[in-house]
Amino acid sequence: MTVRSAWLLTAPGGQTREDTRITPLGTMVPESELTTRDGVIAGGNPLRATGAGAMAVQISTGRAVVQGTLTQGPYPVAVTAPETLVVGDGHAQFPRIDSVTLRVLDGLYDTTGQTLARLEVVRGDANSTPAPPALAPATLRLWDINVPAGTSAGTGGINWATALTDRRRYTAAYGGITPPGGPSTPGAYVGQYRDNGRILERWDGSTWRDAAERHYVSVVKRNNYNLAANNYTTVSWDTTDAMTDTSMWSPGAASRLVAPVAGLYTVFAHQTWPNGAKGARTRLLVNGGNDFQMAYVADSNGGQANAAGRPLVLRAGDYVEMSIYTQVAQNDVPAAYSKAALIWQGPA
Repeated sequence: MTVRSAWLLTAPGGQTREDTRITPLGTMVPESELTTRDGVIAGGNPLRATGAGAMAVQISTGRAVVQGTLTQGPYPVAVTAPETLVVGDGHAQFPRIDSVTLRVLDGLYDTTGQTLARLEVVRGDANSTPAPPALAPATLRLWDINVPAGTSAGTGGINWATALTDRRRYTAAYGGITPPGGPSTPGAYVGQYRDNGRILERWDGSTWRDAAERHYVSVVKRNNYNLAANNYTTVSWDTTDAMTDTSMWSPGAASRLVAPVAGLYTVFAHQTWPNGAKGARTRLLVNGGNDFQMAYVADSNGGQANAAGRPLVLRAGDYVEMSIYTQVAQNDVPAAYSKAALIWQGPA
């Protein structure tokens, strides 16, 4: 057998020493008090799908855990040699989506009359808007296959370069870091970690957050604006181009960059001055007062810019604003001339 499962068969012909050694061991990521997050075991490119003919797909070697019903528990499974599966011909009129799955059949819990683990193709319903098929218990979806209407070996078969959708999700030992892959799924318990492909994230009970705490917002203007002479104008921002916390900027308080937690922040302010601006100043306001002068241009001949950063200790809910001043009125100042950001550095 090339698809093997431990803790499934009873003697005689039951679990071999090789089964015990080659299948996953230990407690995997829990999803409830008695269920396990099933999935593929990372390492290389396990259970990879490739076209093996006009209407055939090959699944490579790999290991996985398949969760049954609550009373069944999880099954550790290993595919020890590549397996080739046949895909049925397409429907005459409508496309469909088939799924390549890893399934455990257990005569103690189902009516199949079999006790084994196997790879199989589950056929979806042909439809003008097809969807992947529903799966039986103790089944792990690995790949979806788009089967166009009328597809068969006689018509050239499936275009494997575009037909396959990777549905593998990964699991890990309890306390381990779950690798990326497959559809996004919620965390199983507060404190679970996962690698999302770029950074490490931690499940807080409702959402995945950066494992390393970060808070930042960067704001921009989208529309040109006018400046009156001899008057400080508080810049009202149009949108953000980066933000970790939705509380850090909102259109309802468009000039404010808000601290979501207490700590040491760096605030950045940048202003470019058009030709004719004189005595041009850029300052920061904290909670509407305590202004800090950031930069000064005596007489701009066009395109002169200044940028500055300043450390600030802020409480949760404190906000900063950028205010600019010129002695000579300016009309149609380009939106790109103004920029600001607020970045949390750590607890104070």
